[in-house]
Amino acid sequence: MSLPKQVRLVEVGPRDGLQNEQQPISVADKVRLVDDLSAAGLSYIEVGSFVSPKWVPQMAGSAEVFAQIQRKAGVTYAALTPNMKGLEAAIEAGVKEVAVFGAASEAFSQKNINCSIAESLARFAPLMEAAREQDIRVRGYVSCVLGCPYEGEVPPAKVAEVARELYAMGCYEVSLGDTIGTGTPGKTRTLFDTVAREVPRERLAGHFHDTYGQALANIYASLLEGIAVFDSSVAGLGGCPYAKGASGNVASEDVLYMFNGLDIATGIDLDALIAAGQRISQLLGRANGSRVARARHAG
Repeated sequence: MSLPKQVRLVEVGPRDGLQNEQQPISVADKVRLVDDLSAAGLSYIEVGSFVSPKWVPQMAGSAEVFAQIQRKAGVTYAALTPNMKGLEAAIEAGVKEVAVFGAASEAFSQKNINCSIAESLARFAPLMEAAREQDIRVRGYVSCVLGCPYEGEVPPAKVAEVARELYAMGCYEVSLGDTIGTGTPGKTRTLFDTVAREVPRERLAGHFHDTYGQALANIYASLLEGIAVFDSSVAGLGGCPYAKGASGNVASEDVLYMFNGLDIATGIDLDALIAAGQRISQLLGRANGSRVARARHAG
């Protein structure tokens, strides 16, 4: 299969990236990050999450962030909403697109959200209905698609089952997440080939963590399977707070550099993206997780 000519990057840094940072980050700094990403040409930015601050303290203030960002035409500013209460808060904040998440592993579902996969999906039914009534689009995430910290290998058929349920419920797109980063290219291709029997390829996305250094290889393998939407995080911010050792989403800068080299259009300015990543990394007092950014700023 030939590679897609164009791909869409879903920038998850402001939400998935920042949610694991220990130090408090001000609303103004979060707004600056989102505005920097908009200016760099990202067309989809996950801005925040409407969850209880008790569980994810860093996401407190998401409504204020949504109120203050400079919204650009043609850019989707989305939020994670795990339940009805979250959806209601998102609607109040003027959010037009939300995301929900399930897992392909029973053990991970229990540890992460204290319920079975079936129960988690059932909880989304009223949320999906309410979102439809409000004309809000819903994107679905499936965690642990290429391995689970508790169960090990996850059968692709199980992932396909969960993805099919989310798609049938009304998620216009389903993002498959390698939460602990153990996936490899061959398994990635098998995964998408299996899931694509239940959900059209053009409705699937890839979300790869770089824990084992496989993210770019897995993205390339996904391209070969006709996948053209990928989640990534500026400066490689973040991971999953519930998955031991899952340090690091793949850096948006590194993914973009690879796409540029493949002549795949994204509409994103690499230099502006690197500048955004440098700024937030310096603010957090941490090393930039993007190899491309580090190479550009070496010496």
